[in-house]
Amino acid sequence: MDLRQPLIFDGHNDVLLKLYRAGGVPAAAGFMTGLDGALDAPAAKEGGFGGGFFAVYVPSPVDLDAKMEEMTKPEYQLSLPDPIAWRDAIPVVMSQVAVLFELERLGGVKICRSVADIRAALASGIMAAIFHIEGAEGIDADLNTLEVLYQAGLRSLGPVWSRPTIFGEGVPFRFPSSPDTGAGLTDAGVRLVKRCNQLRIMLDLSHITEAGFWDVARHSDAPLVATHSNAHAISAQSRNLTDKQLHAIRERDGMVGLNFAVAFLRSDGRMLADVPMSQMLRHLDHLIEHLGEDRVGLGSDYDGAVVPEEVTRVSGLPALRAAMEQHGYGTALIAKLCHGNWLRVLEKTWGA
Repeated sequence: MDLRQPLIFDGHNDVLLKLYRAGGVPAAAGFMTGLDGALDAPAAKEGGFGGGFFAVYVPSPVDLDAKMEEMTKPEYQLSLPDPIAWRDAIPVVMSQVAVLFELERLGGVKICRSVADIRAALASGIMAAIFHIEGAEGIDADLNTLEVLYQAGLRSLGPVWSRPTIFGEGVPFRFPSSPDTGAGLTDAGVRLVKRCNQLRIMLDLSHITEAGFWDVARHSDAPLVATHSNAHAISAQSRNLTDKQLHAIRERDGMVGLNFAVAFLRSDGRMLADVPMSQMLRHLDHLIEHLGEDRVGLGSDYDGAVVPEEVTRVSGLPALRAAMEQHGYGTALIAKLCHGNWLRVLEKTWGA
């Protein structure tokens, strides 16, 4: 087995934020030659990383070192960051979208607006990129910005990150905790969901409260998707999905991408990188059991989280394929987990 195959199409990365912090558009050239991080063009070629959801994310002014230190403890409850106003968010959103456009201009990615675009990019060896927004602070209440960003290529949107927006509430970083931590969608959030349905923008439920999850399920007519979340039955994180939520995702023929972030993989909830492949496979087994083989994929959170030591960079992804094979997953299932299931759910959400 060529452990660089099948190509991996991934549910979430934060390389646009990394490049934004490194200087924005001028920093994009480093993606082509190599970055000090998880994802760049040379590492993608080495690991058989074919593309995925490239997140635009407006960071909160938090002390990341203190946050990571707190999350190494046996129990923790981090406060939700303050909301970010549209006027403050939109320049950051525009800057990160400009980085994505520059990556395309340099030949590092192809921004994909259809499943046909993704298939063509995977076949050509160019990284397939979905323009995704994580946390809708850059969308105004009248949804005018949504219309403009859709024309620019936006095809996937998470209404919240782990802080409130005008559209709803996100879950805090809390362990142990259920995902039932706050209110659901606002009236503006319902309008956002319905307009995304009309535009066929995929809705990502990875950071939303359990109340918000059920509100989206009630108001959306699209498959329910969490791009980077894990099984709450294994790791009792507020960010992870209960079996009841997994059942709803299955009923709506949706999808969950396995989050590599170690705090959401570990049964003790700690942000420590010594996580064996067996723990990732344990989550995959649980997700497959509850969702079926057609509704599970990968959602790494590369460049946005601490991930297991064996897959610190995308160049390490052959180790995950090898672990899947040794675990007894057949060739067809591995292909579904690596990219086939993402193409299926996107085709159902977007159309051909």
